[in-house]
Amino acid sequence: MTQFAVQKIIFDLDGTLVDSAPDLHAATNHVLTQIGRDTVSLDQVRHMVGYGALKLIELGLEATGGMEDHTAEGLRPLFLDFYGQNITTHTRPFEGALDLLSHLKNEGYALAVCTNKPTVLTSPILQNLGMTPFFGAVTSGDTFPFRKPDPRHIIETANLLPGDGPILMVGDSRPDIDGAKAACAHSIAVSFGYSQYPAADLGADTVVDHLADIANLVSRA
Repeated sequence: MTQFAVQKIIFDLDGTLVDSAPDLHAATNHVLTQIGRDTVSLDQVRHMVGYGALKLIELGLEATGGMEDHTAEGLRPLFLDFYGQNITTHTRPFEGALDLLSHLKNEGYALAVCTNKPTVLTSPILQNLGMTPFFGAVTSGDTFPFRKPDPRHIIETANLLPGDGPILMVGDSRPDIDGAKAACAHSIAVSFGYSQYPAADLGADTVVDHLADIANLVSRA
């Protein structure tokens, strides 16, 4: 069993800590129906999440006939307005998420969220689901002029936490794991997330099937 001696643990949000696909699915289909397109399935959306709202809209367009006269940027306000009003209608923490975060915080680890989701969407999810108090730092896709898989997103998030010890990144998709590797950080991939690739193929140091498993994989550096 792989063991990680770390001080700072950074989590992705969508597909890692929270199951937000149902609400993202509803927002994507709202946009598509507004422009006369067919809808996409929940399973399609699950594999589109991870690169931010613009990419999600772009993939939704591509799946229903191409870009044509529409742009992801032009449709983004429509998406964000609907999603912002329905952001935690169905979104919930994954099983074991709250217990894991409570355990890690009590054990003295410095915790953060590093997501490509915009700040205006990240904060309400964490607040509505009661997760904000666990984190010493939260950075989003618009916090810096770069974002995952750029390793600076992970590094600068870690720098907002106290101390200078080793970093562990926990995520579900290539931006998380590729970013962690480039940042020379340890990485864990969750198998239940939204990656379009099998978790075992992402190149993480190890893969877990349940968030609770992480508690036995870490020790304080």
